[in-house]
Amino acid sequence: MVDVAVVGGGPAGLSAAQFAAKNDLETVVFDTDETWMHKAHLFNYPGVRSIDGMDFVSVAQNQADARGADLHEDEEVTSVEETENGFALTTEDGEYEADYVVLATGGNRELAEGLDLAFTDEDVVDVNLDMETSVEGVYATGAMCRDTKWQAAIAVGDGAAAVLDILSKEKGEYYHDFDMPSDVPEL
Repeated sequence: MVDVAVVGGGPAGLSAAQFAAKNDLETVVFDTDETWMHKAHLFNYPGVRSIDGMDFVSVAQNQADARGADLHEDEEVTSVEETENGFALTTEDGEYEADYVVLATGGNRELAEGLDLAFTDEDVVDVNLDMETSVEGVYATGAMCRDTKWQAAIAVGDGAAAVLDILSKEKGEYYHDFDMPSDVPEL
């Protein structure tokens, strides 16, 4: 069993994976390479003058991997079910268990529907400010919970917010992830 299973390898999912793995949560990411970043070019992302969407994804994948996330590329999650001990995720390659699930599948809300998550009147997944859904331990990010405002910068923040809530629950108190220059590992 892993601590966090992230379904989706775009900006929100990779942000969630980085924050989780960096903070010693065993993290797995399932990605089908269907991110909208294939069509994107970022000019409006803070700290980045200009980057191709898939170059951005490649950098984020490398960061998540370097922090210890287990990336399962081209492995689609076909179902997520709540269990007594957390969640069971099914793919064509196998079954996985996780304490928490972060859904980051863009506009595809099929897994959310399968989990019977609450939806809003706008037909998006209903979340609180921490991105948690109506099922405790399941988070929805990015376009899953927004009918508009689909931006990489917003999605990255959604992924981070979800995992900061998970970390707070795991530590039993509010947790923030704030790095200082002394925290940067030697390369």
